Amino acid sequence: FLKACNSIVNLIVILALLLSGAYAVYALWDNNQVLAAAEDVQKDLLNLKPQVTPDGDPVETGPTFAELLAINPDVCGWVTMDNTHIDHPILYGDNNLEYINKDVYGNFALAGSIYLDSRNDRNFTDSYNLLYGHHMADSRMFGDLDLYKDEAFFRENRTGLLILPDRTFELEVISCMLVGAADDYIFDPTIARDDIQGLLDYAE
Repeated sequence: FLKACNSIVNLIVILALLLSGAYAVYALWDNNQVLAAAEDVQKDLLNLKPQVTPDGDPVETGPTFAELLAINPDVCGWVTMDNTHIDHPILYGDNNLEYINKDVYGNFALAGSIYLDSRNDRNFTDSYNLLYGHHMADSRMFGDLDLYKDEAFFRENRTGLLILPDRTFELEVISCMLVGAADDYIFDPTIARDDIQGLLDYAE
């Protein structure tokens, strides 16, 4: 009887190990699929990135916002941070969950999109505009924000570009902050509408 019980226990342990191994293999495969899908979408979209001159004027022969808007009218801008892989169109949904797991083509994607807080004006007329994006491995989406935690990188790479349909802004990184998700000063853009200096002081 004990021998039979030991055999059953051994069989259960072996099955559990096999299932665990199978799940681990699936998890790795699934993670690679998510990363690959995000990379494929970004490569496609980079071909449609609106081109501007050093003065910020549109390049007449390059891709235009009209092409992006034809794909999705929710595209409201394009953000690029120099010397990183952050180089993405910005979406604007009806709420802050619409593009959390949806790509620019409207397809389900765990990587989601880079998107502007729905409480902001989609034309970037607010004093403080809040962008969201998944923190992903291998420099996908906003994964390269980690680079700014290195002081040397931060000091040497503080520029970027925000391209809008009608104008272009040069970006300057002034702070790298690790804050809790409940920090309203950072995650509620309506607070800074009347107190942008207070937000700047807080970041400093």
